[in-house]
Amino acid sequence: MFNLPTVLVWTVGVLLIVHVIRALLPYQSDVEVLMMFGFVPARYTGAASFLPGGLAACFWTPLTYGLLHADWLHLGVNVLWMLSFGSAVARRFGTSRFLLLLLVAIAAGALAQFLAMPGNETLVIGASAGVSGITAAAARFAFAPGGPLAGGGARPEAYLVPDPGLRASLLNPYSAFFILMWFGINLLFGVGGQMLPGVGGAIAWQAHIGGFLAGLLLFPLFDPVGRQTRS
Repeated sequence: MFNLPTVLVWTVGVLLIVHVIRALLPYQSDVEVLMMFGFVPARYTGAASFLPGGLAACFWTPLTYGLLHADWLHLGVNVLWMLSFGSAVARRFGTSRFLLLLLVAIAAGALAQFLAMPGNETLVIGASAGVSGITAAAARFAFAPGGPLAGGGARPEAYLVPDPGLRASLLNPYSAFFILMWFGINLLFGVGGQMLPGVGGAIAWQAHIGGFLAGLLLFPLFDPVGRQTRS
């Protein structure tokens, strides 16, 4: 914990604080918070005037839904996944770039959920889309030669290996396997999540994919290290 990047500690801390505060609220107040700050695709297809926050909430809910979680298990999974892969990205990107990518991935998850289910009234909450984007960003460099998951270990220079490019990342057997495994696990939980023990509701797998693709494809826009050049 003491070796984690500061931005990661604060991000996890905010998620925990928000969940603790909600746990202390009366049930009805918590429902109001969820409806006010959670993402509802139908808000953008005519239902905004009937939902808490009205039209104004259309501007903040694509981001604030990432602060809310269904229960401690939901929060715990996201936190553990973020700690596992977010450290490498935070060390490479620094505070501002890490937070910006996280927010962009969360917004991309909301967009993907809307495009997949534009009139759906289901409430979408959780930081999973943002965590997926961070995970995808890690896949772009962690498996490159000398990267933290390819022989570089925890040495500072391992987090600063040049970006091999999207094509090279997809052709790298380790990163390709990781990406395929991520999609497989996501689809497994997304399609059959309600049949799995401890999963109490539908999983917004479309939002996860939106966040992951954002992290994978937009990585160069945030990366301070730059592309690998070949002579």
